[in-house]
Amino acid sequence: DIVDVAKCLRDPLQCHFRLAKIHEPHVSSLSVFVELIRADGHALVPYFDPLDGGVNAECLFILEAPGPKAVASGFVSRNNPDETAKNWFDLNVLAGIDRRRTATWNIVPWYLGDGLKIRAARVADVRQGSGYLIRLIGMLPKLRVVALVGRASSKVRSHIMDQYANLEIVELPHPSPT
Repeated sequence: DIVDVAKCLRDPLQCHFRLAKIHEPHVSSLSVFVELIRADGHALVPYFDPLDGGVNAECLFILEAPGPKAVASGFVSRNNPDETAKNWFDLNVLAGIDRRRTATWNIVPWYLGDGLKIRAARVADVRQGSGYLIRLIGMLPKLRVVALVGRASSKVRSHIMDQYANLEIVELPHPSPT
């Protein structure tokens, strides 16, 4: 059975269960989108978490870039086994946010590390990633709110506003333990 608790994606079986769901109707087109980005030369792009809302999301949370645990699990998920994801999971539970109404993504959808250390997104990374972000937003017909999580994600605020003036854009602090 699929488990939905903080850090549960440390269990390879839980990752396997979710991987089996990436072609369900609410995330199928998003999984194809991830595979398209991979085909563009960015091999380490995690899938959308199928426990989230997928194309039915009303709120899109945007962070900076996937960390090594997201790459290991294969998903951008609040269930990844790291402290940032745990904090994100806990904050969403405290706020009473139904994850099926949300999707979580990154300005730069690919891993920016070398296996030992992740680096901050550069201007060129954000520019390239924002093109994918704008395409993603167009794939979410029920979207009403884009939440920019952390300072790095705020760099795309005007770009989103230029393309999607009807969306509410909010800024949130990053859930990193630092």
